[in-house]
Amino acid sequence: MSLLSTTRRRLGACLLGLVMAAAVHAQGNLEIDTPAIAALKQSMQKRHAQLAPLYAAGAVGLAADGTVALRDAGSVPLAQRTQANAAIAAENADRAALYREIARANDHPEWEADVRRTFAQRWIDRAQPGWWVQQGGKWVQK
Repeated sequence: MSLLSTTRRRLGACLLGLVMAAAVHAQGNLEIDTPAIAALKQSMQKRHAQLAPLYAAGAVGLAADGTVALRDAGSVPLAQRTQANAAIAAENADRAALYREIARANDHPEWEADVRRTFAQRWIDRAQPGWWVQQGGKWVQK
């Protein structure tokens, strides 16, 4: 057997493995629900009332890494900045836990980064007009 045919066979096996892994991964359930996931979603939903005015003012934006970021601190009155930072930190903690829990609930904790990327794009796609989102490393208004 020649070196070329051996190399082709190994490359084919590697590609087949990647395709199969992608197919298995594609079957992951992002809408899976567990008590932990439900609690995180409820916490995030309650907090949205605090964050919505910050999104609308352009102070806060949806970052490309699946987090919420303080984009323009100057648009938050100094007296409210501590509260805004606390809401952002709590939101990001819940988001990180949500990504982790969804991966775990699918019995694939190694998928956490993929779940994060998928949700990051979902958040950005679903952002309301006027909100700021990070695309290509830059902040743009939707």
